Amino acid sequence: MKNIFAKRILLFFLSIATFFSCKTVEKTPEKQPNIVWIVSEDNSKHYLKLFDENGIETPNIASLSEQGIMFTRAFSNAPVCSVARSTIISGTYAPRTGVQFHRKSELAPLPDGLHMFPAYLKQAGYYTTNNSKEDYNFVKSDTVWDDSSKKASYRNRNENQPFFHVFNIGTSHESRIHFTKEEMDAALAKEKKESFIQPNHPQTELFQYTNVHYRNKIQEMDKEVGAVIKELEEDGLLEDTFIFYYGDHGGVLPGSKGYLYETGLHVPMIVRVPENYKHLTYLEVGSTTENFVSFIDLAPTVLKLANVSIPEQIDGKPFLTPEKTEQDNTTFGYADRFDEKYDLVRSVRKGKYKYIRNFQPFNFDGLMNNYRYKQLAYKEWGTLYNEGKLNDIQSSFFKSKAPEMLFDVENDPYETINLANDPKQKENLKSLRNTLNEWIKGMPDLSFYPEHYIVKNALKNPLKWGQEHKQDIKKYIATANLMLQDFGSVKDKIKKSLISNDPWERYWALIVCSSFAQKASVFNTIINDIARKDSEALNKVRAAEFLGLTKLDNPEEVCLDALYNTEYPLEALLILNSITLLNSKDIGYSINIDTTKVKSSVIKDTQVLRRIKFLLP
Repeated sequence: MKNIFAKRILLFFLSIATFFSCKTVEKTPEKQPNIVWIVSEDNSKHYLKLFDENGIETPNIASLSEQGIMFTRAFSNAPVCSVARSTIISGTYAPRTGVQFHRKSELAPLPDGLHMFPAYLKQAGYYTTNNSKEDYNFVKSDTVWDDSSKKASYRNRNENQPFFHVFNIGTSHESRIHFTKEEMDAALAKEKKESFIQPNHPQTELFQYTNVHYRNKIQEMDKEVGAVIKELEEDGLLEDTFIFYYGDHGGVLPGSKGYLYETGLHVPMIVRVPENYKHLTYLEVGSTTENFVSFIDLAPTVLKLANVSIPEQIDGKPFLTPEKTEQDNTTFGYADRFDEKYDLVRSVRKGKYKYIRNFQPFNFDGLMNNYRYKQLAYKEWGTLYNEGKLNDIQSSFFKSKAPEMLFDVENDPYETINLANDPKQKENLKSLRNTLNEWIKGMPDLSFYPEHYIVKNALKNPLKWGQEHKQDIKKYIATANLMLQDFGSVKDKIKKSLISNDPWERYWALIVCSSFAQKASVFNTIINDIARKDSEALNKVRAAEFLGLTKLDNPEEVCLDALYNTEYPLEALLILNSITLLNSKDIGYSINIDTTKVKSSVIKDTQVLRRIKFLLP
């Protein structure tokens, strides 16, 4: 009996021990980290000493790098707010989802089944706040933010609730350097400071002051970054919170914001890694990495950190992961309409080489853009060009571009030396060209249709529409790329496209002819016929544009007739873009608009009105 009793006692204690043993090895779910984004507007990496020798000290941002990871190769996919932010909030490339134009004319829906990524965080229990800029080209649902306003704060969450908070800083925005000459003179009378001026800019007192003034704004912005960090520290949240600091796209000195140069795309980025969550990234705290990071990757990175599933429709990949992942050091860029100014430019950077494809190379960078030219430095740059006081590098902003440009951006950071015709770069050029072509065809890129046509036909479901028209888009890309070959070898293909039954194949053939200029004058008869008889008003204008650029015929009557007859503001904007180009100093026409003949549905559009006011005598 004693043995039986003893065994029962032993079994009882063993069962208790086993119970507590099992409880101790049970893994409780890890508390999700807090995530804060501090976003400064309109500053590329070139103005922070932490990232560039010509930048200014930013001690608060530097403090983040001491306890985090500095990304020296971080890139916006677009060089302007709404397109960059639409890319971030959706995790999708803008040209495939119909949100690539700035400013938006109409909002596009997100792809079927996809939400703005904070909605997934909110669904997973996060308190989501944005203070306060949105600027999306997408339709936004009510499921994205718990609060998006100037008063939005993570402090309003429930107790112990994880949060995702975005804090936007506008101190470095473009508008902050819209100073007057009187303001500049008064400041210079008190103190003169010197600053680096990039080589493609005029080396003048005004550009000197603009550089100093802008860097001062960067330092003011840095203090605001410090205030956000201090608030988190006071709340005892630093070691449970990932802090991302980055610029929302490139800087605002002339030729940066709105352009696919590194000053428009290459942004500063630091991620502070909290002590309690170091295991969520293989990258070491206090390190610097040259791994490429693009805005397309921000959404999946945050979802990964929060342990939330990443939707299949998202294009990017997380760059903060527990295990080391294979790095593809490639980033893509896109620029389309920027306010009232049209151009179609795509870029790819791989390692130290940057390839830029100008699909409408006759649209020179310095073409009038009203808001840009509020800045005194822009005005002076244009004036000095018109007076013949610039060197070749400084003048390039006001001249037609090469269809292809290749830069070694490590040795030529301001992209002044085009290597596209360097025999040593032949294979590199071909490789990057192919990489870009596969990307734009694979999306597919909707911009190979004019914007007004996209709005009329595709905007209900841009992604689906793009897939349905993928083969046509590939055809237009192939037509556009004829300008990259020897004219004699593609002459017959150009002629075939000019007489195609597809109006947008004709459209791209005409653009190709304008890029070849006088060489394409052999098609004078066909193009004159298009200018008079084509079913699409834009094709008439593109034909007239060619005839005007080559001085084969006066384009005025065709352009004005198309402008007066269109009912679509976006079509009018494209026509006005051509008129502005033809009226520019080097081309020399004087096409005068009778505003009484422009339809009321067109002239009341803000961008159209801005363009017409500039063109009036």
